Amino acid sequence: MHRTLLGRALAAAVALAALSGCGADTRDRANAAHGTEAAVPAPAKKEADKGLPGMPPVLDPKDLYAADRPGRLSPVVRGFPSRIYVPNTNSNTVTVIDPKTYKVIETIPVGTQPQHVVPSWDLKTLWVNNDKGNTLTPLDPRTGKAGPPVDVHDPYNLYFTPDGKYAVVMASLDRQLVFRDAHTMEVKKSLPVSCYGVNHADFSPDGRYFIVSCEFSGELLKVDTAKMEVIGHQKLPFHGAMPQDVKIAPDGSKYYIADMMADGMWVLDGDHFGKPSFLRTGKGAHGLYISRDSREMYISNRGEGSVSVFDFGRGKLTKKWHLPGGGSPDMGGVSADGKVLWLTGRYHSEVYAIDTRTGHQLARIKVGSGPHGLAVYPQPGRYSLGHTGIFR
Repeated sequence: MHRTLLGRALAAAVALAALSGCGADTRDRANAAHGTEAAVPAPAKKEADKGLPGMPPVLDPKDLYAADRPGRLSPVVRGFPSRIYVPNTNSNTVTVIDPKTYKVIETIPVGTQPQHVVPSWDLKTLWVNNDKGNTLTPLDPRTGKAGPPVDVHDPYNLYFTPDGKYAVVMASLDRQLVFRDAHTMEVKKSLPVSCYGVNHADFSPDGRYFIVSCEFSGELLKVDTAKMEVIGHQKLPFHGAMPQDVKIAPDGSKYYIADMMADGMWVLDGDHFGKPSFLRTGKGAHGLYISRDSREMYISNRGEGSVSVFDFGRGKLTKKWHLPGGGSPDMGGVSADGKVLWLTGRYHSEVYAIDTRTGHQLARIKVGSGPHGLAVYPQPGRYSLGHTGIFR
């Protein structure tokens, strides 16, 4: 009995010493969680479970696009006029459209072969990717004016790490992912890749990795964001695959990769990076765009002039909208209010405005030759991950 009492006393003393050794912050959190009673702090999360340092946390872990609701504009962009910016790859211009009137209001000369118009991480600048011109042209979305071009080699496409530190240039022909300072575009690291034609990407919910499509070799990469290293590499199970746009599901559970030769999209578990499944959507599947309520995804089928609609809750395609008279719907984005899907007509020198409730064509607007990565701006969201507008 004496030994038992002594043991209890010693255990109590050890517990008291451990508690008194905790920092004030730990005790305050414990007291806040359990009233005035002290509590043993929860075990620290493993580093792998934490988000990318410096990344703004997602608003809702069950919906990565919760910040993208209709009209939910950042204070940074609230004074910007609503415009559609269309890079014309063969005309070396950017066409500017007023979405209220469906009229072209300006044509801006830029560098050679502009591929995409990309909102910067801080939402203040639109970068025109002049791929063959080896430059980025900055556009001021407040005034619509172009600034001096910045020398950047082979900028086919452009993304930003979720912490806002780096721009990631998809140097397609150089076979590199080039990490640059997000503001000055100074090179921080050039990452050679074994695949050919890196072009599109999207980031994991915690920002720690991103999935990249390689168009010309039919492959996918998994890249560690902080280490700037390839940590996964696979060949798609379709002969002649040409993967294009990449988008993560609202709940973060899957990635969708459009494939214009397989005529549909691959469905991939990014964490495990195993063999993906496949869903046929239509000929020449190309662009992927999330609805403002995060319930649907619009898939542009460039080879057949249609848009397929995928329902996330039901896990299947529910609608297909055909453009009257056909067309070549390519890249674009959704209006700030969610009511209009804007897409370029890559081979028809035009832009389409499509009603997202009915699928009816609202307008067909003539632009320059070879329109490609159209940006709708401004859009809701706190920051941009790049491309034509991936916002969190």
